[in-house]
Amino acid sequence: MWSSREAFENDFCPVRDELLGQMYRANENGLPLLVESVSSDVRAMLALFCYRRSHLHALALSIASSCSERDLIQLGGRVGSTLYALAHEAPAARPAAPTGGRKPVTLSTKPLSVLAPLDDIEDDLPQAALA
Repeated sequence: MWSSREAFENDFCPVRDELLGQMYRANENGLPLLVESVSSDVRAMLALFCYRRSHLHALALSIASSCSERDLIQLGGRVGSTLYALAHEAPAARPAAPTGGRKPVTLSTKPLSVLAPLDDIEDDLPQAALA
């Protein structure tokens, strides 16, 4: 089993980038089909790979839910054990994405201000300057 440092230094995506992208974009109905197309040991490596990236945590949990606890622990140690436990919790018990205690940002759909139309430059110049 690798130490955490070795695992991070030797970290690589165990599947093609195209397949990872398809999994990332898949809906909850299509993801299981994509996950089943990968062998169990590669699936566990992929779940651990995704778990190490905060923007892929939800994907990691989905993939890990199809992995055996033994595979995850064998490849990830304590992290694998934790990932297995998180993936098999009830969905309501899973923590929501952290927002840092702040309200979510919303953007205005209205214009910020109304600008007066610009007049022709010639109107602002004295008549002597135009000659």
